[in-house]
Amino acid sequence: MGTRQELLSGPDVRKLEKLFQHGSGVPDQGWRIPLDHVFPRRGMKPNAKPRFKQLKDLYGVFYRYFFWWMKKKTGHKRPFIDALNPVQLQQIYGVPLGGLGCGSICRGWKGDFCRWALLPGIYSYDIKMANQFTVCVRRRGQTTYQQVLSTRHPSCLTEWNWSYSPSHAYYHALYPRAWTVYELPGQNITLTCRQVSPVLPHDYKDSSIPAAVFVWTAENHGKEEVDISLMFTFQNSIGADTDLSGGHWNEPFSVNEEGVDPVSGILLHHQHKTMPCTIALGIPHKEGIRVTGSTSFNPAGSGKEIWRDLMYDGELGSPEAPTNKTVKGEALAGAVCASFKLPSGGKQDTDFVLSWDMPVIKFVGSCRTYKRWYTGWFGDDGTAAPKLAAYALSHYPEWESTIEEWQRPILDNQSYPEWYRSALFNELYFMSDGGTIWLVAEDNDGHVENNLPPWLREKTPAHIMEYGRFGYLEGHEYRMYNTYDVHHYASFALAMLWPQLEYSIQYDYALTILEEDRSWQPELWHGGWMHRKAINSVPHDLGDPYDEPFVHVNAYVMHDTSDWRDLNLKFVLQIFRDYFVGRDKGFLAFMWPRAQAVMTKARTWDTDQDGMIDNSGAADQTYDAWIVTGASAYCGGLWLAALRCMVEIANILGKEEEEQHYLAVMQRAKTAYEEKLWNGEYYNYDCSGRSYSNSIMAGAGSGHWYLRACGLVPEDNEVMDSDREVLPLDHVTSSLRKVYDFNVMQFHQGTMGAVNGMRPNGKKDLTSMQSEEVWTGITYALAASMIQEGMVDEGFQTAYGVYNMCYLQCGFAFQTPEAYLERDFFRSLGYMRPLAIWAMQWALEGRHRARVTSS
Repeated sequence: MGTRQELLSGPDVRKLEKLFQHGSGVPDQGWRIPLDHVFPRRGMKPNAKPRFKQLKDLYGVFYRYFFWWMKKKTGHKRPFIDALNPVQLQQIYGVPLGGLGCGSICRGWKGDFCRWALLPGIYSYDIKMANQFTVCVRRRGQTTYQQVLSTRHPSCLTEWNWSYSPSHAYYHALYPRAWTVYELPGQNITLTCRQVSPVLPHDYKDSSIPAAVFVWTAENHGKEEVDISLMFTFQNSIGADTDLSGGHWNEPFSVNEEGVDPVSGILLHHQHKTMPCTIALGIPHKEGIRVTGSTSFNPAGSGKEIWRDLMYDGELGSPEAPTNKTVKGEALAGAVCASFKLPSGGKQDTDFVLSWDMPVIKFVGSCRTYKRWYTGWFGDDGTAAPKLAAYALSHYPEWESTIEEWQRPILDNQSYPEWYRSALFNELYFMSDGGTIWLVAEDNDGHVENNLPPWLREKTPAHIMEYGRFGYLEGHEYRMYNTYDVHHYASFALAMLWPQLEYSIQYDYALTILEEDRSWQPELWHGGWMHRKAINSVPHDLGDPYDEPFVHVNAYVMHDTSDWRDLNLKFVLQIFRDYFVGRDKGFLAFMWPRAQAVMTKARTWDTDQDGMIDNSGAADQTYDAWIVTGASAYCGGLWLAALRCMVEIANILGKEEEEQHYLAVMQRAKTAYEEKLWNGEYYNYDCSGRSYSNSIMAGAGSGHWYLRACGLVPEDNEVMDSDREVLPLDHVTSSLRKVYDFNVMQFHQGTMGAVNGMRPNGKKDLTSMQSEEVWTGITYALAASMIQEGMVDEGFQTAYGVYNMCYLQCGFAFQTPEAYLERDFFRSLGYMRPLAIWAMQWALEGRHRARVTSS
């Protein structure tokens, strides 16, 4: 349940040392867990009830949300956030399968195929018990051992030998790869399954492929030769409610292409009503490997036929004809099998592939169809599953070389804690398992559909045409694409690893800014109605997959986010950060009029004309249940940072008049910020004078964090124009030190991350439900800011608290939540913001020390 080093310092050290001696090619770094592990905290529940003192701000919104929720349900629609039916914690998940934006299947650390997102943005949590690997061992022509490699004992498939002993196996995750090592009790045989998916930095082809390869290594430690068979069984299913709808069928396939090993296997044709999908199970024909298969068995029955077929001779019957189509209520599964001889002391690899082809998707509320990105190379006619399988089998060695070249410098860096090297890569799971979509864009080129919003009636930017349209959900439970206030934190992963996709997201947002959508939506926090999209404002999100993303933006109806104080400012910060990455002046020129528009809108929030924007007395920013009034540390800091970025953008684009304008506003705002919020040790939460206004806010310094990340803060001994400096660096350091001492170290001695709000007396701020939460992504961003300011040890200690809770204590691995409480509660499993851990790597690599202009 931790790194190898952490596990070998625990009470079961001798047992684990012996277990970990087994396995082929398992790296030292990563998250490792024995299959018999039990997490210390097992009673975690979703969505804590508010404290009595917090209810006064929530009665109205609870009432309105409930009736809005009822209306959705009676209309057979899903709320974009279903707070009344939250996802329950299952401590079972592991590295997901597949590339980016092609749908994903999560394979848990006990071997289950246990979380499905093949339908765009829609999750299901079914465990199909037929989806298993089984080993058959034969000696002298007789089967002596046949075992499903699963610790479960289900009520179906009762003829199969279940309940594999979990004390003889362990799992090791280092996304996008994973290893499971099985000792076969009494057999002197070790099996290692290495799982490989094509998630490759700076790759915009193979990273979109819907496939994963399982490389099985069998080792014979005994004194006699054995025959080994590995069988891969899979139900004709996409994890949706169409599994028993009828019309599905299976058939065998083979691919023979010049220069690569032939591939044989089974195709599972699944006839979803709007998005048909074909799944391929395949094995390459290599010397010494015999490939057989079965097109049909009943996964809801006893499993007797296929189990006995394998046991009889270690092979399957391999029928050549397709199956009949299923009738309603009938389940269907297929299997492939690789058989080989393994001499005493011998070692043999054999490969399996799982690919799926759902080339054309349709969102629930849409009449349009969209092509997935990989169809540009593999076609969109629904016949690509065999080609994808063969391609994955022939290219996975290159994928692994690329992955190792990318990861090795970080994994070998002994100055990074071992837990960090594990978490950094494993948190990237969300890039493929975040409801991610990567779509071919259509060139509107003046073509106008009356039912399209104005931002989609313009010519599609060339960048989106070249790299596609990309989206990932705010969270598995918060069903909104590219939620911008959260992407602000998560986007460092994209900016560092797939910067062209980051640019595509920014272009999509930019297209909306100067336009409006005057259709009406309810506003649940205050009541009443609001326009879907206001002019000169950045949308909160690009839409709900249960509606039609990119067309109907702002699925979020809790607040009217057109007046949120952070979204417009985060747009300016992000476009400058993205320019800082790619130095694309054309990108900056395209964004400039939009940046001016959102900053002009933001100026209207300066109610007392002192240059500093004011919060409205509502929860009008990413902390959407934490009320803030007047000048505030968080939004005020973002405003100052956005002004500084506008100065720099104007300088780069040669717009001297605008540069001086934003510089003058920044000087006034800086004075107001210091006078209203600096208390001698840190910046107050806000200037309202209320009981909580001097709370210590963990995420208050987000604006300065971005400025430093973009090279706009001077390093030691570096001269920079004083009128362009934003915050006194001693104030920044003092504030971070205060947060570390109070929000981190006085909160469970630094073992839980940074609590959002602390009072100066060392007690939690209980003003809001969110003020007493730990936000995982905010903690990672805070740690990144500390590292940039030279507080490296403090940054690692801060971030370690999240790793400790997610990977060691609570079983949140590969479903990192947005938040958890000191009490046994969490909120929103599988969340985008923890990708902010890549901002720590940005800081550790010293990217913030680069400069873009002479100023």
